[in-house]
Amino acid sequence: MSNKSNNQGRAYEFACLLALTEEIEKFRIVEVLQNSSYFAAQRAWDILSEEKKAIYKASARVAVIRILQLEPRICEQEGDRLELLLQADAKGEKGDVRDILIVRKNIQWEIGLSIKHNHFAAKHNRLSKTLDFGKKWYGVPCSQDYWKDVKPVFDYLDQEKLKHTEFEDLPDKEGEVYVPLLKAFMNEITRQYAVHKDISGKLVEYLLGKFDFYKVVSMDRLRTTRIQSYNLHGTLNLPGKTRKATIEVPIAALPTRIIHFDFVPGKTNTVELYMDGGWQFSFRIHNAETYVKASLKFDIQIVGMPAAIITINCNWR
Repeated sequence: MSNKSNNQGRAYEFACLLALTEEIEKFRIVEVLQNSSYFAAQRAWDILSEEKKAIYKASARVAVIRILQLEPRICEQEGDRLELLLQADAKGEKGDVRDILIVRKNIQWEIGLSIKHNHFAAKHNRLSKTLDFGKKWYGVPCSQDYWKDVKPVFDYLDQEKLKHTEFEDLPDKEGEVYVPLLKAFMNEITRQYAVHKDISGKLVEYLLGKFDFYKVVSMDRLRTTRIQSYNLHGTLNLPGKTRKATIEVPIAALPTRIIHFDFVPGKTNTVELYMDGGWQFSFRIHNAETYVKASLKFDIQIVGMPAAIITINCNWR
């Protein structure tokens, strides 16, 4: 992600934090934790133009109003303290994709929001000559067959790195890099799935996060903010003491089977994974830098989801 995109993402997180504070304060006292993530987001917000700030505010406000309808515990007046905080990016590496937490400690309750600005990517993980994606993604270390398959590719990239070669100047990056790496990647997951049948569920938990959350995506050109519920463990949409949510959010089941894993027809850099329950992901591999290095990046997208994951489009006025 470029610095510009990163700053815009942080600024949008700050806009959502401001909107949450403003709307919740109509009902109860709110405390915003001013940690390092807060100040980083505030700096990104402060450098936005007034025109951009107005756009981000409009986007955040419609989302927050709907979140309050989904989560009655946010605004109920129980005399306790509600806290808002921005999480550090490092949390995502540990399986927590939530950017904003809404917390009531006295009832041991919290929900989280994953904030996206003009993109829907689930993850941007890498493959490298030393990174054990199996151990990191689903708890099963990569096999020796996998390391044997990827070694020639990364040895080749190491050689080209020493030459200071630009990635676009490789004579056959599809045939010598993309295809063999993706084949090794698919073969390894298929190989381990034959032994460890719980891999499909663990894989989804890694890609989406260990905790339930709402994804809030601002689509500026459409003047729409999209909310998606990822209620995989039943912790979202809980009733308050005196009222229930006005919108019901069902629990979505994790997959239990891998059905199909193969290249997207006509593509040499993208594979698709189909699982039961409607889960479908695409993995597009690419070089994130201009010059060759022995590490490539995935752009992982959610292509299909269970019907239980509801999507709400909030149009701006």
